[in-house]
Amino acid sequence: MDTKANKQRPAKLSVYLYIPNIVGYMRVVLNCIAFAVCFSNKTLFSLLYFFSFCCDAVDGWCARKFNQVSTFGAVLDMVTDRVSTACLLVILSQIYRPSLVFLSLLALDIASHWLQMYSTFLSGKTSHKDVKDSTSWLFRLYYGNRMFMGYCCVSCEVLYIILFLIAKNHTENLMNVVVESLTQFSPLSLLLALSIFGWSIKQIINVIQMKTAADVCVLYDIEKQHRP
Repeated sequence: MDTKANKQRPAKLSVYLYIPNIVGYMRVVLNCIAFAVCFSNKTLFSLLYFFSFCCDAVDGWCARKFNQVSTFGAVLDMVTDRVSTACLLVILSQIYRPSLVFLSLLALDIASHWLQMYSTFLSGKTSHKDVKDSTSWLFRLYYGNRMFMGYCCVSCEVLYIILFLIAKNHTENLMNVVVESLTQFSPLSLLLALSIFGWSIKQIINVIQMKTAADVCVLYDIEKQHRP
């Protein structure tokens, strides 16, 4: 028994020490520091949070470059993304009114990605990004085109960061702040407009993803009931 355990440990440890997974741990640390200073230093928070977000592309590149793709790494990556975005949405829900807007976005984001990941395992696929069989052209375009997916994801995070930076107090009216910022016709208003457009597409994708993944789960149940 001891001999078998000793033989298994190095292999298990090696996965934990994959380069992309180490980048993932760094992202977690960066986010922890970012949220620790979010109210005392908004600029530092924004830099750390966005840098952690950008490292998402770095760990993916490392996984492909060094042939260190792992299920653990994929789960770590998704959990880090979802938790960091969820924390920022919770903070925004405390700053802006109505807070239900951000809490609803949080629920949609987590539900759609959790269902997508679970449905991936049910269907026997190796990646949650494998949506070639989807009937939605927008869904296929999102996961099939890295540039398009990158634009939508970056837009979401940039929008949330901008909203956090421009808030002056903890009782802001969301619509008033957005309209006022857009009508200033400044570089910030242009960036805000571009972010809102990409953010809107991302929310549509989340709805499609949630419905598609839910259908996979339901079809799995139906097939399971009809098995001999």
